[in-house]
Amino acid sequence: MKGDTMMNTIVQKFGGTSLLTETQRAAVVERILRTRTDGFAPVVVVSALGRLGDPYATDSLLRLAVDVSEAPRARSVDLLLSCGEIIAAVVLAETLHRFGCDAVALSGAQCGIITDKAHGRARVLSVKGERLQEALQAGHVPVVAGFQGITDDGDVTTLGRGGSDTTAVVLGSFLHAECVEIYTDVDGVKTADPKLFPRASTIEALTYREIMEMAHLGTRVLHPRAVEIAAEQGLVIKVLSASGGKQTIIGPGSVNGTGAEIHDRVVTGIAHMSGRAQVQVTGTVDFNRSKQTLRVFDAMSHNGISVDLIYVSPDRIAFIIDEPLASQAQEALVGLELESTVQTGFAKVSVVGAGMHGVPGVMLRVVRALDAAGVDIFQTTDSHANISCLIREEKLAQAVEALHTEFQLGL
Repeated sequence: MKGDTMMNTIVQKFGGTSLLTETQRAAVVERILRTRTDGFAPVVVVSALGRLGDPYATDSLLRLAVDVSEAPRARSVDLLLSCGEIIAAVVLAETLHRFGCDAVALSGAQCGIITDKAHGRARVLSVKGERLQEALQAGHVPVVAGFQGITDDGDVTTLGRGGSDTTAVVLGSFLHAECVEIYTDVDGVKTADPKLFPRASTIEALTYREIMEMAHLGTRVLHPRAVEIAAEQGLVIKVLSASGGKQTIIGPGSVNGTGAEIHDRVVTGIAHMSGRAQVQVTGTVDFNRSKQTLRVFDAMSHNGISVDLIYVSPDRIAFIIDEPLASQAQEALVGLELESTVQTGFAKVSVVGAGMHGVPGVMLRVVRALDAAGVDIFQTTDSHANISCLIREEKLAQAVEALHTEFQLGL
């Protein structure tokens, strides 16, 4: 996947909300031009303009297809959704040109991003980036449509939600870039969601392992696949705001902006996922000694329902699913001759820290903090780097604040 470009390149990814207005685009252009002045060759990756309701946003385009067919074909959806990023790339490239900067807009296909055939969730297989390298050699700023690629037989694919992050990291790897800069609405990765906890602070530096856990558990600053690729290649990622301010540096463990070593912390941040439903299955059988456990999870798999926070005991099975799939899960369990309940209105809140494994008392502190805040726990799970609790959705803000305070994050 590597290219042979010897330039000092920096890949800069801008989200669609930072490109929506002329004023915002001017700020982005200023950032790109400053990168050139500093002696680097920028490669820009963009997402679709705006959010649902804005005419060229991904969700707005998706509605066009759904209005025609309740179940539009995946190939057609990918072709339609790819237009959002292409529009953004052209708009920014022409804005750069207006400011006197030679820029060229490229689709994922034109950039040589080759994927498998899994429409809607394609994985990048290789980069045939000759056209990208030619643009750089000619002194142009390539503006690449993120979130998309093309199969060997010419079908356009998309990489899944947040796939523009993956595009940026894949191109950064191919070009041996100095780093990949991900520009968001906030100045770096926060210790918690600032919408739930406004006093959350920017984390100065994160290891790949820490950001991977946070991404999988609901922190939406970076796509997990992008982090995986960066970790494989040892590529440094910077998360920052186009308007300036602080930043988070993500690297292999020795890059925090000052050269000091990053050590795994007991708790680094608080992540959460809203919109969860809890499924509980009971019966007169011993779930550990019968095939009923297999039948329960086979029913979920057969209906395309992903399960999480799994608990299996001799007399009960419990797990959580995406709330919109609650009725589908209930229907799937009919006929298994088991008692089942599906309850909505839950959220999963997690404390994340790569250094918590083997440290006594972390679970005690989690339970104590939530209890003091009046937050009931309905289910838990843990790994070497996180402890997750299922709670009521309406208690999420209190839970985040209580855990943030208990572990003194940001201090």
